[in-house]
Amino acid sequence: MSHFEKVSFEQWKADCGVKGLSEKGLREWYDAIKLPRQATAASAGCDFYMPFSLNFEGGSSFRIATGVRWVCDEEEGRDRVLLVMPRSGLGFRYGIRLSNTVGVIDADYCDSDNEGHIIVSLVNPSDQTVLLGEGKPFAQGIVVRYEVPEGAESGDSRNGGFGSTDR
Repeated sequence: MSHFEKVSFEQWKADCGVKGLSEKGLREWYDAIKLPRQATAASAGCDFYMPFSLNFEGGSSFRIATGVRWVCDEEEGRDRVLLVMPRSGLGFRYGIRLSNTVGVIDADYCDSDNEGHIIVSLVNPSDQTVLLGEGKPFAQGIVVRYEVPEGAESGDSRNGGFGSTDR
């Protein structure tokens, strides 16, 4: 079965983009990272949580290093994908969306040099600042099975992060 786990502290620290915070402060944020989980028993998605508070200014974008990776075990087959989307409340209230509309996390992304670190880029097209509080859900991920059409299969392997499959 697939599962979520944290990336290493070193990977999160390299990706988080936070400047001027002490190693101790970064470690405290990292230690508080919550793994994605369902909000209710019937929720299709698992909520991703903010690793720190952010006053998300209107008209801006921001990359959030979640500190999380999704592991899809090879033994069970890698015929699944994790789709990452904004939580509907943020979209309806403020128009907040992912920069790439829907994040597609391939099953082999966890094998990448960046440990499969899921980084979510959000856009706030509104004219208001929105508080995304530490520990609050801001995105959701849904695991979906898929099928590759006959003749479209690839035997190539991945080693890289965003946009690496066409390099």
